[in-house]
Amino acid sequence: MKTVARLALKPGMITGEDAVNFNGDVIVPANTELTSIKIAKLARHDIMAVTIKEKIDLATTHFERVRCSEGFQSFVSVYQKFFPVYKTLLMNFVLYRQTFNIDDLMKVYDNITAAAGTQELLLDYLYNMVPSEDDMTHAHCLNAALIAGVFGNWLNLSEGDRTILIQTGFVYDIGKLRIPDQILWKTGKLEDSERNLLRKHARMGYDMVKNLPLNVHIPIATLQHHERIDGSGYSEGLKGDAINPFAKYIAIVDTYEAMTSARVYRQSLNPFQVIAHYEESRGYERYERDALKTILSRIAHTQLGLNVRLHDGTEAEVVSINEHALSLPLVKILRNNTLYDTAQNGNPVEAVL
Repeated sequence: MKTVARLALKPGMITGEDAVNFNGDVIVPANTELTSIKIAKLARHDIMAVTIKEKIDLATTHFERVRCSEGFQSFVSVYQKFFPVYKTLLMNFVLYRQTFNIDDLMKVYDNITAAAGTQELLLDYLYNMVPSEDDMTHAHCLNAALIAGVFGNWLNLSEGDRTILIQTGFVYDIGKLRIPDQILWKTGKLEDSERNLLRKHARMGYDMVKNLPLNVHIPIATLQHHERIDGSGYSEGLKGDAINPFAKYIAIVDTYEAMTSARVYRQSLNPFQVIAHYEESRGYERYERDALKTILSRIAHTQLGLNVRLHDGTEAEVVSINEHALSLPLVKILRNNTLYDTAQNGNPVEAVL
């Protein structure tokens, strides 16, 4: 909330506190939408200033509050400053074979992550970013690098390995920059020819970066990031230890980023829906189990204390995480303060409020 001089008041503003005169009489109550008549009434009672609600005070959900916060606005400003730097470095390489300096990409990473402040805020801020249609592929790659740093910390990777994972995030999907956008972001079912072309992006990316002065793991992870532990991935159908460890990590980053980034044709999945997707699609068989479990557990625990709406419309507060079914927490029903086990009742979280 902020204090606004009476002369600066405008119809439509919402009072944050009672506006009282010198005798303590309430002239305009809190939570009142001001009109020209009410503003004139304040003038007649010589009230010089009024407490007014700001956008963040009017936000009703967690993510609305995030979007209204000064921290998010500052983050967006920094992100928008450095995003073109990243995009230019990548496109100059893709179009003109101008080799980029990986240290320049790390400077982009350092500046953007510093603007977020904490790992949890970085994930929240990225969740609320909506790239333009022209920038979706580049935003996907940049965001993957930012997320890779968070997940690398959660996995207790060494500083050197965490840096490799971040740098992998910058380039692992570079092959997609050679795939037409109408295929990459097609909302309907892909034709077989389109699917076959899309699946070539991992090999394309590998061929593009294999001779660059990068850590040896990065080109291999670029080639293998769609391989899966159970052999269900592509391009080679590799299994288990045959897959590079950084390819295993970036595979989780890749799918997480895809599910949590808003697209012009759909909303982001909320954190519990993301977790449920992994749980329901054989995630612990397809991805590195220990790494996925650690990451999903951390994501789930960031939701403690938040209000949610369940599938049946009930609104509740998340009070405990079910370690055996991370997407189905124990909650407290807001209307009667009773505990409710979403796992036992088969009533999943539909929205985070």
